[in-house]
Parts: sequence; structure tokens; C-alpha cells
Amino acid sequence: MDCPLCALPSELTLWEDERCRVIRVDDAAHPGFCRVVWGEHVAEMTDLSPADRRHLLDVVMATEAALRNLLDPDKINLASFGNMVPHLHWHVIPRYRDDRHFPESVWGAPQREGVVHPAADAVALARAIDGALHPGGPD
Repeated sequence: MDCPLCALPSELTLWEDERCRVIRVDDAAHPGFCRVVWGEHVAEMTDLSPADRRHLLDVVMATEAALRNLLDPDKINLASFGNMVPHLHWHVIPRYRDDRHFPESVWGAPQREGVVHPAADAVALARAIDGALHPGGPD
């Protein structure tokens, strides 16, 4: 099997546990772009047990919350396609009204040159994701 998400990630791993990981996507136009990747090679949410589905969505929501808190975007886009890479993963993308593609998806036609907003510091983002998953836990 030749799956880029099963291979060692080329992107920076921000957070992980025994079931999934959050990676930063190398996208110059959208530097806050993260991907939440399920560890096992499965294609669909219904391939997971109900507990695993809840866990994965909790991590997606924690990633969204962390990005909103640190970057204050105008919108967060969530997407799970798997058409090109049939390995379960979610895209979590902070969006700004003045970014290159808004209001189109980041895969759509560019609408303007756009402003590139800064990405969150990787350590701060990892802590924010963990804090969203474990409120009141150790810092």
C-alpha cells in the first residue's frame, strides 16, 4: 500500500496520541492549515467504532478551538474528503476574508493576490490543542 498518510509525515506533527495525530500542512497561502489524521488506514468515519468517532471529532474540534483562539480567523473550514487519499483525515483551515481564495475553498480558484496571515507558533498550537482536549489539565 502506498499511502502518504500512513508513511512518516513530511509535515510537522503538532499533537498526537495512540489513535490520531494533528499535523501542520505546508501551505504558504494558508499557514494555519492543519490536518487531523486517523492512525489506522481506514477510509470512512463509519469504519470507526462510535468511541473512536467521538475521539477523532473531539480532536478536530480541539484543533479548531486552538486555531480560533490563537489566530482569530474570520472562519474555520472543516473538510473530510478522501477522494485522492482514502485514509481518514480532516482538514482544519483558518480562513480570512482577505486570503487568496476567500470565499472559495482553499482548493478553488484564487480570488485575489491575498494577504498571508501568520501561523501560530507550533509549541503554542500544540499546547492549545491539548488544553482544549484536557481542560483544567496540567499546562
